[in-house]
Amino acid sequence: MKLLIDTHILLWVMQDARQLGRAARRLLNEADAIHVSSVSLWEIAIKTALGKLRVDQGELDTQLDKIGFAPLPVTWAHTRGLRSLPLLHGDPFDRMLVAQALSEPLHLLTHDVALRPYSDLVIVI
Repeated sequence: MKLLIDTHILLWVMQDARQLGRAARRLLNEADAIHVSSVSLWEIAIKTALGKLRVDQGELDTQLDKIGFAPLPVTWAHTRGLRSLPLLHGDPFDRMLVAQALSEPLHLLTHDVALRPYSDLVIVI
């Protein structure tokens, strides 16, 4: 299974947080590939600049390189997919992650139950 991890999951993985339960760790360990969207890094940068998050972005970049997650840039196909999504969720970052997951296709691993109605590709942990 190929995964796209949302921003919360990315931060939890980097912190080895307890919120990342057994099922999520199993999915991550068994994944054929784990993708991190540029959208998540953009969200982290914005929220860090606004004081909503405390993340050492240089350290995050170093960890991402070491772990070997696959980067996923935003493409025109992703933005076209975003246009067809119903407005079930108001967060633009999360909506783009859903559009990317559907376009690739990838399973989106998230903690946000509000994303579940978009697709069977959304896995809520």
